[in-house]
Amino acid sequence: DCSNLALPEEIDYVYICENNTIYGTKFHSLPDTKGHDLVADVSSCFLSEPVDITKYGVMFGGVQKNIGPAGMTIVIIREDLVKEETCPFCPTIMKYKTQVDAGNLYNTPNCWDIYICGLVFQWLLERGGLSEIEKRNQEKAALLYEFLDQSKLFRGTVRKEDRSLMNVPFVTNSKEMDAAFIAEAKEEGLVSLKGHRSVGGMRASIYNAMPIAGVQKLVHFMESFEKRNR
Repeated sequence: DCSNLALPEEIDYVYICENNTIYGTKFHSLPDTKGHDLVADVSSCFLSEPVDITKYGVMFGGVQKNIGPAGMTIVIIREDLVKEETCPFCPTIMKYKTQVDAGNLYNTPNCWDIYICGLVFQWLLERGGLSEIEKRNQEKAALLYEFLDQSKLFRGTVRKEDRSLMNVPFVTNSKEMDAAFIAEAKEEGLVSLKGHRSVGGMRASIYNAMPIAGVQKLVHFMESFEKRNR
């Protein structure tokens, strides 16, 4: 609950990572920043749902999860925060006024990545925009969470009120069973399910491009695996 954060008066801004891919947690309501600017890393939830952009001072994120190829970052900054004053050691790429004054063309732009992002934006619009994408993401996540909540073998690791729509971590009752599940899932074409090395277990990343059929296949396999390992 971030509704009553104890914030020192001398701070310049409040920073959050809005969606945590390792733990599978998400800020479903933004913290009360007591009038301070909110700076948010939204790399892993960019364009997964509608947002009120006016609540942010700066929003930024790598595009590699939901928008385009790795290596590109989108920054959205409130105009009054684009200032001349920067730290003396600040690299040019981080001097937002330099970038804005040059029309985002201070350096040769990464044209290919921008083109790919444009195709993804078009793909999103053709599917009804962010409101429809959010419904699809909620439907996908609900399939997986509902199974985990009733399973006798698998269990989710995140409280319901903090669950991510993009990253769903889960475990069995032993590391050996986790390893067996990951290996057998790979044989069925269900890959990249191993959890982050810092937490172990399993993790299903179900970003925008993952079709609901992919989540259905995973749940069906989990049901089958549970029946065989009771």
